Amino acid sequence: MNPASRGRFAIVRRFPLGPIAAITPFNFPLNLVAHKVAPSVATGNTVVLKPSSNAPMTALLLGEVAVGSGLPKGALNIIPCAGSESGQLLVDERIRAISFTGSPAVGWPLKSQSGMKRVTLELGGNAGVIVERDADIMLACEKILSGGFANAGQSCIAVQRVFVHEEIYEEFETRLLKGVAALAVGDPWDERTVVGPMITEQAACQAEEWINEAIAGGARVLAGGKRNGAVLSPTVLTGVRPSMKVSCLEVFAPVITLEPYKSFSSVLERVNDSVYGLQAGVFTSNLRYTFEAYEQLEVGGVIVNDVPTYRMDHMPYGGMKASGFGREGVRYAMEEMTELKLLAINPL
Repeated sequence: MNPASRGRFAIVRRFPLGPIAAITPFNFPLNLVAHKVAPSVATGNTVVLKPSSNAPMTALLLGEVAVGSGLPKGALNIIPCAGSESGQLLVDERIRAISFTGSPAVGWPLKSQSGMKRVTLELGGNAGVIVERDADIMLACEKILSGGFANAGQSCIAVQRVFVHEEIYEEFETRLLKGVAALAVGDPWDERTVVGPMITEQAACQAEEWINEAIAGGARVLAGGKRNGAVLSPTVLTGVRPSMKVSCLEVFAPVITLEPYKSFSSVLERVNDSVYGLQAGVFTSNLRYTFEAYEQLEVGGVIVNDVPTYRMDHMPYGGMKASGFGREGVRYAMEEMTELKLLAINPL
């Protein structure tokens, strides 16, 4: 022990930062609001929430429940407004931190406008999935169908790029396409429907344009590729080059690409060949491959024998590269919303 420190002791506590601005998207209008509001309130911060203009009602109903349960007045403030009208949250000196979930096109400029505020960005992805030759093919197909097409693919951790070992590729493709053909598409009020409409017809049109652009560049449609209003049929493409928008950008639609690979080390490079790095999935029973993927993949989370769409609230959740920085998950979000403070005491 340093003689100068003899007899001294210290404690470290976390203190609330102060008012938190939370900005949430449309695709999970309850969960993604709760992921920000709950840790803010739990750590003693107040929160100003701007929900998605496309889905504000769920946040307002949650606010009514919170206030009705005894939450102190002013602890939760919900402001439904257009994104263009929320700039004051970024520059107001009373706001101490910003927690944003949405697109990189909005998130990165938001950060540049936020000055000295602490910023957590949960942005996009084009999640990769690896299916190794020792994988359970039926399990992998089942998970990829759900991870790629549920919620019409409108999730930042939806399956987008699928790489299958060449030894099992043909069998996998056959099983996957059979599963795609069986998906119920269309009416969201029908309980059997798996792939419903996208958030707007404009969003579906953009995805359709990217599909057609890939086809014009030499890609082949194995399934889907058709649009009816805001409903885009579940689509599988192959022969896609990494530079095509359906691969290198976040398609945010029921679209996946399917490609074979030769070696595990080479497919890790292909998954990393992206500006994004949110989560990735690996189907294998090989423990060496599992840890090689964990060491080498440039993502915030590696999900083994499941798709990158898997998320639990107590897990740290966030990405690398253009997918943002900071982490959510209750404990980790609470850390982002608090400040460590040291108390060192020299007893007299």
